[in-house]
Amino acid sequence: MLMEGKFTLKAPIQEVWDFLMRDPATLVSCMPGAEKMVAVDDKTLEGVMKQRVGIISVKIQGTLTFTEVNPPTHIKMVGRGSALGGMGTATMECVANLREIAQGEVELSYQMNISMVGRLATFGERIMRAKIESTNLEFTNNLMNKLKEVQSKKA
Repeated sequence: MLMEGKFTLKAPIQEVWDFLMRDPATLVSCMPGAEKMVAVDDKTLEGVMKQRVGIISVKIQGTLTFTEVNPPTHIKMVGRGSALGGMGTATMECVANLREIAQGEVELSYQMNISMVGRLATFGERIMRAKIESTNLEFTNNLMNKLKEVQSKKA
């Protein structure tokens, strides 16, 4: 399932990059349902996410590996996870690009390819796409708010 999107952040490109990449805890605090995320090394995170799809609640344990990192404009990540309780597995590949569109304004565009196997896949693409879109929107709003908090503390 291919998902694409973009949004604008009011900050210089280097500030956005540093905010996203410096500390896994910052990124995790923006991810809906993230319960735990630990840096294994400078390119790999392990964690647990909890999501609700309809009446089903799923915990996914997995890894996120940064396979391409070109500061401050490009990140490619690969994620792999297994739903606890044997509900299936999921893989994700995401490419995100930052582009300065004006002084102090950055466009973040992304393309994700998500694949699910097992009972997770039985929800159907329409239901999963809606869930992923709502999660992406919540992540975007959280990211914007956290970045504003950091900026206001610096001022």
